[in-house]
Amino acid sequence: MVKSILGSKVGMTQVFDSQGRVVPVTVVQAGPCYVTQVKTRDRDGYDAVQIGFGETHSHRLNRPELGHLGRLAFRVKKGEESSEASGSARKALPALSCLREVRLEAPADLSLGDVISVATFAEGDVVAVTGTSKGKGFAGAMKRHHFHGQNMTHGVMEVHRKPMSSGATDAARTFKGVKKPGHLGDERVTVRGLKIVRVDPERNLLLIRGAVPGANGSLIYVRAQKGA
Repeated sequence: MVKSILGSKVGMTQVFDSQGRVVPVTVVQAGPCYVTQVKTRDRDGYDAVQIGFGETHSHRLNRPELGHLGRLAFRVKKGEESSEASGSARKALPALSCLREVRLEAPADLSLGDVISVATFAEGDVVAVTGTSKGKGFAGAMKRHHFHGQNMTHGVMEVHRKPMSSGATDAARTFKGVKKPGHLGDERVTVRGLKIVRVDPERNLLLIRGAVPGANGSLIYVRAQKGA
């Protein structure tokens, strides 16, 4: 079974473990995810499955996306055999807003339209969670790169929060990678080593210990961590 799933971050709360200790957890509305494509090593060069999450209205998807999900009725010219009659028609899937491909080391026993739920995970599993961090806009060097700043006394005047020098003047430009003020956040972040505290298959919820990247309602990708 593929131990990967897409979900939506609900928020943070706390639960009590068996010893009565408070455990901070992040609640993720995970799945159900549908298998929208299966790739094999013989045909595509590698083994993978594509999963979809987030049912939406059909008018929010374009025609290629609807065709990929088997939700288009193609017109058949007179004298030609329809795709449905020939058996090549795809199984119609719900209109899904998010599609992600999961690489596999071996072929999975999955077919088009199969459902992946939170039941694939168990309490105590160690997972890696990927999300998009919160955007902070344009930030200074101290907030963006955690600089400690200049001294407040001993001759330092009005440069307490200013960044370092841009470098040599001969270059007449700023080199790439210099830690300067700029856009902060809104980037792909992966947090590893998180443990699943509780699984609720009835409500499709995963309770993950600690914080995960992203704002409430953002897309979250949870997968089993290798070697855990």
